Amino acid sequence: MDNRIVLITGANSGIGKAAALQFAEAGLTVLMACRNKKSGQQALTEIQQQSGNTRVELFEVDMSSQRSIRECCKELKKRYDKLDILIHNAAYFNHGEGHRLSEDRIEFTFATNTVGPFYMTTLLKELLSRSPDARILHASSTIIKHFFDPKRTIQWDHVTGPYKGEKPYSVYQHYCDSKMALVTLTFLLAEQLKADNISVNALQINGARMSKETLRKFKPAWRVAAIIQNLYFPPPEKMADCYFTICTANEFKGLTGKLFNHQNKVIEPAPANPSKIEEIKQLTTSKFHPRYAAERKNQEEVLKRCKELIFGANMINNDERE
Repeated sequence: MDNRIVLITGANSGIGKAAALQFAEAGLTVLMACRNKKSGQQALTEIQQQSGNTRVELFEVDMSSQRSIRECCKELKKRYDKLDILIHNAAYFNHGEGHRLSEDRIEFTFATNTVGPFYMTTLLKELLSRSPDARILHASSTIIKHFFDPKRTIQWDHVTGPYKGEKPYSVYQHYCDSKMALVTLTFLLAEQLKADNISVNALQINGARMSKETLRKFKPAWRVAAIIQNLYFPPPEKMADCYFTICTANEFKGLTGKLFNHQNKVIEPAPANPSKIEEIKQLTTSKFHPRYAAERKNQEEVLKRCKELIFGANMINNDERE
């Protein structure tokens, strides 16, 4: 693996940091794409010291900002002529926070968790296509189980501009929508990038122990609940191991358009007309995912919306649109 290059977003803490360390220990060149330069540099130093691998580099990027993503990708293209693994690990989820827009006037959670990864993938497609075994991994969540409700849909009206809902804004709902949109994109991008020998898969994360720094970001009213919940979460190394296995193991080479669970098993679409037993399994196991993500009309809708939020903003020039 000495000549393989992996880029991990949000690699300064949690699962991203644990994964960066594991890839570094395996001898890969590790590119850490982080929003916070200070904590990113600290994490980089720790990873280099623990792994003994000096081929670990830091790139500054805010995944909610299209401008920041463009700048990061330009720098990557200057310094590297290929990319083997791209892990979209960075995510935004702040309990108790009100509606917030990114600098592109996109709801902040959706901008970070869905639009940002899609845009970065678009800009790095050329580097990925030069790898003999390129793999993209999207970090999803068990929160998408809310879409087992057949009435549940992505609330596009609240993705741009001021919040217009009658009910109070819920970051929980928007996080759920953003992660479902990311899984939906996974299946469609897998088809579109297959000709370029680029695999696209997703991992359904069922929780990971949060750091003290992350817990301090919670509003006081939510912090106690988060601390209690944190006691039951597995360490971040558990999910980091899934990242590593899915992105490097020969058994997954060429496998694309799949959603994996925490046991590296493929999760299948839920039955169209589930029995009572199957309905229980949907909620209590990781064997099925909502059919919403597998339906072509939803895949095309997510793709269309993401393109509009990027290319329709007139914020990129023609060569980047290519």
